[in-house]
Amino acid sequence: MTAMLTRNRLSGFLDRYAGSQVPGLQYIVVGAETSFFEYAGGWADIQNRKPMTLDTTMMGYSMTKPFTAVAILQLVEQKELGLDHEMDHYLSGVPYAGHHINIRQLLSHSSGIPNPIPLRWAHLVQDETSFDEETALAQVLHDNPNLAFEPGQKFAYSNIGYWLLGKIVEHVSGRSSPDYLRTNVIELLGLSQAEMDFTIHDPARHANGYLAKFSLTNLLKGFVTNNKFWGGYEGNWLRLRSHYLNGPSFGGLVGMARSFACFLQDQLRTESVLLRRETKQLFETQQTDTVGKPIPMTLGWHIGEESSTAYFFKEGGGGGFRSEMRIYPLKGIGSVVMANSTTFNSTNFLNRVDAAFIEP
Repeated sequence: MTAMLTRNRLSGFLDRYAGSQVPGLQYIVVGAETSFFEYAGGWADIQNRKPMTLDTTMMGYSMTKPFTAVAILQLVEQKELGLDHEMDHYLSGVPYAGHHINIRQLLSHSSGIPNPIPLRWAHLVQDETSFDEETALAQVLHDNPNLAFEPGQKFAYSNIGYWLLGKIVEHVSGRSSPDYLRTNVIELLGLSQAEMDFTIHDPARHANGYLAKFSLTNLLKGFVTNNKFWGGYEGNWLRLRSHYLNGPSFGGLVGMARSFACFLQDQLRTESVLLRRETKQLFETQQTDTVGKPIPMTLGWHIGEESSTAYFFKEGGGGGFRSEMRIYPLKGIGSVVMANSTTFNSTNFLNRVDAAFIEP
């Protein structure tokens, strides 16, 4: 098989891929007003032989970040905050106070706020009612009090930065970050909470997350995760127990590829229901460092290129799941892949299969 797939060979490739390379998979390609391709295959639950369907939910993890960015930009539209306003104006008790970090730098991952390994920043679903996010965030800030570099100096990913953006949304709106996003993003997209939310609404429709048995990640898992998250082995896969990330604004969304595709379609349209036209353009504008050098970020999207075609993207990965969504603005298409495997390489996958839609 050649590196580039044609559309008529794509379904066969996916049928061979799902259930072998990953337990289960969803893959969708959309235009602004239509769906070009939808696929679901493999297993949502290996042991019980429950198939992955288009209606199966999975953890979106860091694919949440562009949604948080939209929330911030909506508040900018409403003149409730400014991109060049300093974080200190909205948050207190943060160890990075006094470093003049602004909202723009938080959105573009150029704030200098560190990014320690976040795999322990999670709690089991059954512990959700007793979980205290404020305490969890305070502990993370206490453990990571120093900047990695001066704000604006360069691009460097930071989950803490987007966790703090969620707190800014809460300070300005007077609502929790999940509640704000439910009303001002998820509902505006026409999605129900069963299709996208910050909790697992129907465990029977939610996929199990898995880690490949024969992988370096599995070998090292004891050093970076707590064993309370480990389930049993199911064939060549270790099942991970259902959990939520401690910071909903940096990785809390639960959904399906179709749900995230709705977000992409809104961004592909000239008129978005989420953002005014000028704000949407701002959302897509490449940012620069303090000396004017471009960085590979907009105000929420990462910037990539494949086969000389530029795209915006966001990956999401964590315990048991990995995903990625992309927009190819010059082609007018978007794609989403979600798999219930920690070690799934979403970037290599989309580089290969998206070629069937973006190549001339």
